[in-house]
Amino acid sequence: MIEEAIHWLLSVLAVPEIGLTSVFLISFISATLIPLGSEPAVFAVIKANPELFWPVLIVATIGNTLGGVVDYGMGYAAKQAFSRERDSFWFAWLKRFGPKTMLLGWLPVIGDPICTLAGWLRLPFWPCVGYMAIGKFLRYVTMTYLLLKVPDGFWHRVGELLG
Repeated sequence: MIEEAIHWLLSVLAVPEIGLTSVFLISFISATLIPLGSEPAVFAVIKANPELFWPVLIVATIGNTLGGVVDYGMGYAAKQAFSRERDSFWFAWLKRFGPKTMLLGWLPVIGDPICTLAGWLRLPFWPCVGYMAIGKFLRYVTMTYLLLKVPDGFWHRVGELLG
């Protein structure tokens, strides 16, 4: 039953003609506290549609940034619930460097919590969103560029091993 639901969801999100909807949704979800990587989806759509390189990166950046905004909002709303944590290393670090810390919002494991803590600390919203978008965009450009440099034979072999 769960397997059928997953296959249905993946087929709905696939949008094989373009894939921008999938890229947006996966990028958005992966930027929340749900552990999901969006780079494979971004790479797959670009590999299948090289002419969509920049539109895919822009859509992924927007989706991932909006997911970071959700994290910021959760932190903003949760401030009162966990007020005793204010003296930790992360809070002092975020207070010291301010919205520029959102450049690190793309990092695995700590990026999403950093966005959440920024909301908690009520760092200025729009500068946080701007720095978040810059960091996430640079991550997508770098990761996609590096993945496109891997020879096609490698990806065919990976496909054979997985399927």
